[in-house]
Amino acid sequence: MQTSDSETKKDLRAAVLTAQELGPDYEGEILDGFLQRLDQRIDAQIAVRVRRELSRGPAEAPAPAARERRGWTSSPFQYVSLVAAIPLSAIGANLAHTQGLVIAWAGIVGLNVVHAYSQRREHRERRGDDF
Repeated sequence: MQTSDSETKKDLRAAVLTAQELGPDYEGEILDGFLQRLDQRIDAQIAVRVRRELSRGPAEAPAPAARERRGWTSSPFQYVSLVAAIPLSAIGANLAHTQGLVIAWAGIVGLNVVHAYSQRREHRERRGDDF
């Protein structure tokens, strides 16, 4: 990646110098050309990474796949609960100060723990694992 980084820097410098020499009339075309070449380089790098990932064997599976096999995955419930935590925290803190804040977060954490446990249980039941 070092070579493409230095090529990109050289290309950017050349584009800037050319734009300065030719003036504002050609600036848009010069920058469009630079951005087009940059897009091509990025696409080539992505293609290399995708080919590399697709050629990996199952023993080289990335960490998220391993987490998914064990039944620990992210769910929309977790994100929704974090978004809901903002107004719940404000309401709890406003009504009962620190105690209200602690109660609100205890409820949020409790719901997430129960949800995670139920998701893991469902995952194990689908796979046929014992508890």
